[in-house]
Amino acid sequence: MQSTMTLLEAALAKQPAPYWHDQLKLSRNALHTAKARGHLSPAIAGALAEKLGDDPQKWIVIAALESEKDSACKDTMLRRFARAFRDS
Repeated sequence: MQSTMTLLEAALAKQPAPYWHDQLKLSRNALHTAKARGHLSPAIAGALAEKLGDDPQKWIVIAALESEKDSACKDTMLRRFARAFRDS
């Protein structure tokens, strides 16, 4: 399954971080903080995906699952959505 860090890398390959901070109305260090945490928030992931022309709903789900604590439920949802995204 893709990660929000993949989405962030794609965005940063197109434009530098200050551009995205301006476009998404984020604080100056929001993307740096997200990168340090290893995932984007669902809101930032959705907005970034939309700006890149990707499906924001898909990225909101990925971001929400990434931020969950490890559990059997999380594993089940990751498998389910990985299959759904692969089939779409």
